[in-house]
Amino acid sequence: MRWGRRPAADADDAVVVPGAGIELRDVEHVYGERVVLDGVSLTLTERRVGVIGANGSGKSTFARLLNGLVVPTSGTVLVDGLDTRSQARAVRRRVGFVFQDPDAQIVHPTVAEDLAFGPHNQGVPDDEVQRRVEEMLDRYGLAGHRDHPAHLLSGGQKQLLAIAGVLAMRPQRIVFDEPTTLLDLANTRRVARVIDELEQDVVVVTHHLNLLAGFDRVLVVEDGRVVADGAPAETVPWYVGRMD
Repeated sequence: MRWGRRPAADADDAVVVPGAGIELRDVEHVYGERVVLDGVSLTLTERRVGVIGANGSGKSTFARLLNGLVVPTSGTVLVDGLDTRSQARAVRRRVGFVFQDPDAQIVHPTVAEDLAFGPHNQGVPDDEVQRRVEEMLDRYGLAGHRDHPAHLLSGGQKQLLAIAGVLAMRPQRIVFDEPTTLLDLANTRRVARVIDELEQDVVVVTHHLNLLAGFDRVLVVEDGRVVADGAPAETVPWYVGRMD
């Protein structure tokens, strides 16, 4: 267990280092006068990484740094060697992001149109886009809702659509920012199974500690710093004890 305290166009000389993971080098992020993250340095290469911490600890900002939704005020974030500040477009092709509220990322009127949006935006050929849409509809039980208004789906179905929309873009990693907070128990369990079955590496920010069983690594964020870093069997009980 270890203890510790829209961007410009991508550069033309982007060099991908497959398998290098996500590296944060002395990252600080400030909103106004408030330091949200302070001196975070670590590398994420594990298949399943959890991030926990109290509200306001900085964990959601940490999550957004991992695919360039937020860039650090100082320091560097690299994804397989790509700098999120100067090569954000290439980074986002490699790292998908699922928001807590699926309405924040469902942008098209119908289910099928929303699934097609991401791949179309990447320049994927139309026939391949349709193949991916069919695959996602079938995989997540949404085929019967293909032409339905996305905003009329249930909360659980919306979250599945949000996840499927990210997967349709074929990222190598997916970051989830509290994906079960707005769901009931049945849908929380369903989303947990979906995450568990993914082939991609994942980073999951969550308050639901039972989601982290079987994860490889869990980070505890407190006051903008990673204060604990290790296996769930070590870090989760430590965090719970600290909250008591």
